[in-house]
Amino acid sequence: MSFPSINPVNTQAWAMLQAHFDAVKDQSLQTYFAEDDSRAARFSLEWNDFYLDYSKNRVTSKTMHLLQQLAEEVRLKDAIEAQFSGEHINQTEDRAVRHTALRDFENLPKEVKQTLKKMRVFSKNVIDKSWKGYTGKPITDVVNIGIGGSDLGPDMVTEALSYYKNHLRVHYISNVDGDHVQETLKSLNRETTLFIIVSKTFTTQETLTNASTVRNWFLQQGTILDIESHFVAVSTNLKEVQNFGIAPENIFPMWDWVGGRFSLWSAVGLSTCCAVGYSNFEKLLQGAHQMDLHFKNAAFQDNMPVVMALLSIWYNNFYQSESEAIVPYSQYLSKFVPYLQQAIMESNGKQVDRNQNTVNYQTGTIIWGSTGTNAQHAFFQLLHQGTKLIPVDFIAFAKALHKQDHHQDILLANCFAQSEALLNGTIGEQIDSPFRHFSGNRPSNTLLIKQLTPQNLGALIALYEHKLFVQGVVWNIYSYDQWGVELGKKLAKGTLDSLQDKESNKLHPATERLIHKSKY
Repeated sequence: MSFPSINPVNTQAWAMLQAHFDAVKDQSLQTYFAEDDSRAARFSLEWNDFYLDYSKNRVTSKTMHLLQQLAEEVRLKDAIEAQFSGEHINQTEDRAVRHTALRDFENLPKEVKQTLKKMRVFSKNVIDKSWKGYTGKPITDVVNIGIGGSDLGPDMVTEALSYYKNHLRVHYISNVDGDHVQETLKSLNRETTLFIIVSKTFTTQETLTNASTVRNWFLQQGTILDIESHFVAVSTNLKEVQNFGIAPENIFPMWDWVGGRFSLWSAVGLSTCCAVGYSNFEKLLQGAHQMDLHFKNAAFQDNMPVVMALLSIWYNNFYQSESEAIVPYSQYLSKFVPYLQQAIMESNGKQVDRNQNTVNYQTGTIIWGSTGTNAQHAFFQLLHQGTKLIPVDFIAFAKALHKQDHHQDILLANCFAQSEALLNGTIGEQIDSPFRHFSGNRPSNTLLIKQLTPQNLGALIALYEHKLFVQGVVWNIYSYDQWGVELGKKLAKGTLDSLQDKESNKLHPATERLIHKSKY
């Protein structure tokens, strides 16, 4: 089986979608609902604890049929099979894309099974205070040092599962900004802090700089021999990790078939494992696996990730919307949007297709958003009355964890009302001023989940993972490389040499002037 590489614009479905778009683009959602009492039921999906209402989208049954035909013509089913079977679908790096294998407990690779066992034992020892610092005191704080996927994923999940956290205080250092490091260290005790350095190559500049600063801070009181009690690593570079002073038994592996932004399911999630306990971490994985099975086996019309991806393509490529807002109505998900920004925009921000041709259509969507109800008092003005068409994903949980039912009722009332307001606007109402006019007809999905559990969080993350995969397949791009992050990092080396008055190659004159101005 070969991974498909079909230009979507050349398919019959694309041409039919364009003709269909020209025919329906000016029709309104208000009319769709007025003409169809069963629309909310027909344009919705239920799966386990998830209910997806996509009825408030500017689509008809014909739209969805043609979008599904597009998925068939670009051979989406073959692409899904290729990913799950371990084919090297990341062809520019000649790698498989197997993050789903990290959570398939019936078919776990041997090395994954061994690593999960090691994570279980390690986190248990830290949580139950068996693991001691160099002065014999138990660990009170865990600090994850990483960047990109080695930070955003575990940080987001740890925050999202705060309700399930134990006594350990967990911190995340990512930015190479020294103020960020020092502000974190201010509250820490060397005798009771454990550091987890996460870097696949153990050469990432930001992570190694932060790790070295932290190591020097620790050695102001501890010794080289004490490092093994306070530092562990997740990496493939055993030599450099050991040179840092970390004992071999305190190194957790990574694999090249797991991309960084999809690595929270691996040992990269060790900090989360410490924060919420291994059993909850395993439930997270199991929830994601259940979504994997749904994605792999459900027909396109009943498949949540596929439906959400195709709707996104409809707006991005036909309405030319370009951006999507994601608004979780849960403060626990305050870091979900930044996580998705990396997952989606680093994956699908590509302008060359799988045939090495420059694309002549829009690819990656711009992802932004924040938590409701905070967002309502910020950017919702733009969503309701701005000149841009911006589809919105509302995410809400039916039940509150702390059983604050009055608060939850207000939260859900706002979530549901906002999607209705985007839909209907003030059409049909007597408005005494054009400034108070809302046109409505603005699309949204509402994803209602029973409760924020580790299983449901895992399924939610996997849902968006599979959504971006489908988008990449349809757009005929490679979603699992990230060459776009390399150029700036490469140029930064010469810039750093100049900032530190070392010899360097000739820099761009604008860069040279910035360096000059920075030396106050």
